[in-house]
Amino acid sequence: MREQKLNISFASRDGSQIREITSGACIIAGWTGRDQVALEKHIVELEALGVKRPATTPIFYRVGYSRLTTSGAIEVVGETSSGEVEYVLLQHRGKLWVGVGSDHTDREVETYGVTVSKQLCDKPIASTFWPLEEVEPHWDSLTLRSFVTLGGKKSLYQEGKLTGMLAPRDLVSRFTGGGELPEGAMMFCGTFGAIGGVRPAPRFDFEIEDSILGRKIEHGYDIICLPIAG
Repeated sequence: MREQKLNISFASRDGSQIREITSGACIIAGWTGRDQVALEKHIVELEALGVKRPATTPIFYRVGYSRLTTSGAIEVVGETSSGEVEYVLLQHRGKLWVGVGSDHTDREVETYGVTVSKQLCDKPIASTFWPLEEVEPHWDSLTLRSFVTLGGKKSLYQEGKLTGMLAPRDLVSRFTGGGELPEGAMMFCGTFGAIGGVRPAPRFDFEIEDSILGRKIEHGYDIICLPIAG
């Protein structure tokens, strides 16, 4: 396995420290909504578009750790991929930390192979993480947002509070069977529907906002489309 190194800023209310982390597991958790009726409705909607029903809800896909990046640009094949904002958990030195990332996915491949579609694209993450223990008391008030830029115009693409998703320790417990994530592991933890429908864009920006403590983690990236030669 090729070693992947990332420089992460571990930022708490007492200060921040940049540390280099190396290869661990990368997990993409899907279908993590708390509302089972709304979840089933969305599954049916996607089935109509050709996306196969998940074997379980939630479901946990595995992606190569080398797909994680803090870069401001990624390269994709063709023009059918798009981003989606998710809160991201990181297990580091015996603690859970929370940040934000984009589960960038090839939507054409997704219709016939969800696991493969996840692996095809890099997974941008912001380089800052907060201690989960600092936000857990007001977890449901945290907000995820994303924006797309098309034709030079930046528009809101996704927005929602985390009250709509399974809580971090619940999700981790479902994945591990009651244990902790492995050291260095990152887990993407689900997303919201796109305002106006899922669509590609040349620029994707995303954030997680903590209005209680008055802080925000932001990141964005350009999407460079490589040609399909046949």
